[in-house]
Amino acid sequence: MLLGGSGSAALAAPVRDVVTTVHAGTVRAGTVQVDTAQAGTVQVGTAQVDTAQVGTAQVGTAQAGTAQAGTAQAGTAQAAPERGAVVPGRRAAEAPPVEEHPCPVAVPSGTTCGYLLVPERRDVPNSRTIKVGYAVHRASQAAGQAADPVVYMSGGPGSASLQLTGFLSQMFPGRDVVVLEQRGGRYSEPRLSCPEIVRGVVDTLTTPGPTSAETAPLARQALACQSRLEAQHVDLRGYQTAEIASDIVDLRAALGYPQWYLFGVSYSTRPMLLAAARDPLGTRGVVLDSLLPAGARWYDESSAALSATMTKLGVAARFDAMMKALNAHPATYETVDPLTRKRLTVHLNGDDVATILGEALHETDVIPIIPALVDGLASGHTELLQPLVDAAGDGLTSHEWGLYYAVQCQDETPYNSFPKARGPRLFTGVVDAAVCDTWDLPAAWAEPDLLTPGASVTSVVSNRVPSEGASAEAATPEGASSDGSAPEGAPSEGATPPVLVLGGQYDPTTPPEAARQAVAALPGARFAEFAGVGHAVFLSSACGRQTIAAFLDNPAATARACDPGKAPYPIVRPGGLLLTSSAYRLSRSPIPLAVPAVFLLVSAVQLVAGLVSLLRRRGGGLSALAGLAGVALCALSALSLSAIQDWTTLAIGVPHALAWYGLLALVSTGLSIVEAFRLNAAAARIVPALTGLAFLAWLYGWLLS
Repeated sequence: MLLGGSGSAALAAPVRDVVTTVHAGTVRAGTVQVDTAQAGTVQVGTAQVDTAQVGTAQVGTAQAGTAQAGTAQAGTAQAAPERGAVVPGRRAAEAPPVEEHPCPVAVPSGTTCGYLLVPERRDVPNSRTIKVGYAVHRASQAAGQAADPVVYMSGGPGSASLQLTGFLSQMFPGRDVVVLEQRGGRYSEPRLSCPEIVRGVVDTLTTPGPTSAETAPLARQALACQSRLEAQHVDLRGYQTAEIASDIVDLRAALGYPQWYLFGVSYSTRPMLLAAARDPLGTRGVVLDSLLPAGARWYDESSAALSATMTKLGVAARFDAMMKALNAHPATYETVDPLTRKRLTVHLNGDDVATILGEALHETDVIPIIPALVDGLASGHTELLQPLVDAAGDGLTSHEWGLYYAVQCQDETPYNSFPKARGPRLFTGVVDAAVCDTWDLPAAWAEPDLLTPGASVTSVVSNRVPSEGASAEAATPEGASSDGSAPEGAPSEGATPPVLVLGGQYDPTTPPEAARQAVAALPGARFAEFAGVGHAVFLSSACGRQTIAAFLDNPAATARACDPGKAPYPIVRPGGLLLTSSAYRLSRSPIPLAVPAVFLLVSAVQLVAGLVSLLRRRGGGLSALAGLAGVALCALSALSLSAIQDWTTLAIGVPHALAWYGLLALVSTGLSIVEAFRLNAAAARIVPALTGLAFLAWLYGWLLS
């Protein structure tokens, strides 16, 4: 099972929340939301055509129409965008109807939301109508011709997309941005959630045995979810990559855009590639972030890919040692149940921890600490994993798992053999195999996409056989005119649209090496690898976003918009930090910060009082020196922490310099003790001495221990 992802609150979210700012001993938490997910391997589906939806639509005018399904459902057609015209050659009645709907998430002004009304299964006559959520953010009106729009979909499968509308509109300010949900997703109807499977996964982690030996309870929960969905008249066979690709093509026709750019990340690169192959005349270009090629086998290759990433990071031997130690003696953690929000205890062996680390590598700000973290875990510091364990719950509730498994069980697992890996046996594969064995869905037909060797866009489109009851016109490539001519700027027949592929250097889910090889022979395709980055480049790399925007502005340009070889953060090597989980615990409960705060306050008062006594010639030299040492300690510590580029490093350790700066606290305390026990010393002199002793105990007995 996938634990992180695009929109998925990322697996390592609490790590990023540890510390955003530290000022004079005060820690404040910050948050970065990421939603990306694992890509599938071979996304396949049944040859399909876009069946005509009964209804009418006119440019600039919305008219009511009715979609005929298993049970008739009414859908009000939304007006086409002001800048879009009805697709040439496609009758208005053929465009699928859309229905306006209030946006379910916060979106920028100028955004409208709605549902695309489509058959649940296009290969079944009179299949019931389902609703696929979407949002359209229209660029501000400007003089001259408007730029081609871009349509985006998140990965997963099962990740939500609409929450990224504002982020994407800032990436592409000069063009319309269309954000499309996946059918069965969070903001579509029906919503294929599966809390039963989440419960099954959590239950397997609460026992010390390996997940592979505990699949029976998980299978029962998976069957319960499947039975519930089928009782709600959900046909799981309609939720696969081929149908999602058809939704993309239909939405362009429904919104009236002659052409647009396709933008997919992780899993959604699959339907985007298939949509581009089916709709070449309507595809201006394709952006693929974190691509896993169709020839790969994700489950069979995931273990080796994770080990290869650890080799890149220089900790392959320590990674193996960590897994061996934890498989022999699983670690125990207290965390929060993602469903009930109650406390629970989980037991994680080496394979479980390897899976969690693989998902954590999706996060660019977590990547730098992985070498030091792996080294610490191999040395027995299992408490360092607590931030990732706490984040796993958010990952388990970030996807619609009914949709995830409907896609994976039809498009992915049938094409993997699930051998016993020599490296980590990731519970991603163990859980997914168990659920798919239980669901027993038929394998989807493998349809060639834009990157399939030897398949041109012409042959891909010609392979589409109309469904029973579909008209001949429905098989005509969307965007083609009645005489077969293409709209201005469209690729010529047989040519592929320009393609940009982005990969992260340390991405174990969709390794950049496989993506580079897949696009090497594709005409018009470019690949860019980004140093120090993991999964979903555009979410974590400013250079990645600039590269995508430059490609959309001019797909033929070869000049680089920025340097992809510059890593956002330096890697923290083993020994680079004084390993401790204390900073993370402070982020969860800042009460212990009272000790250094009081020490700083007393030191400042002591310094001022000592200086005043010196000016009045009443002594006070020892007090001034003691206060100066305490204030200097706090100032130097703050400077050391402010030099950290990636605050996530504080989740597993602090700079070694803090241990040396602590000697100033020893000097301050010693001077305060001497001052307190001098002859005729005021009773209040004992306060700085006691405060200094408390601070030393806090620093060396708790923070740095």
